[in-house]
Amino acid sequence: MAAKIKKGDRVVVLAGKDKGRQGSVVRVMPKEERVVVEGLNMVQRHTRPTQGDPQGGIKNKEAPLHVSNVALIDSNGKPTRVGFKVDGDKKVRVAKTTGEVING
Repeated sequence: MAAKIKKGDRVVVLAGKDKGRQGSVVRVMPKEERVVVEGLNMVQRHTRPTQGDPQGGIKNKEAPLHVSNVALIDSNGKPTRVGFKVDGDKKVRVAKTTGEVING
């Protein structure tokens, strides 16, 4: 199945503790249907000291969000759903709100 949301896309969170906040997609996990958004859905992890991190302690990191809880932001700055269309010999992503081709 083609990816509706890709790394580097600008998205808005639709549900959860960060609802309404925007960010850039850092990582996509298609098998788990999850995305990691930069600076959103932050969780605290208690880590023990290791050779690489002798201090250990409590670290903040981004947790994955389900792909259904984020929406792509179109050129108008509004959340949009993503469709597909064949443009010549290429399959491209299209914003449902504006009908524009999404680059990337």
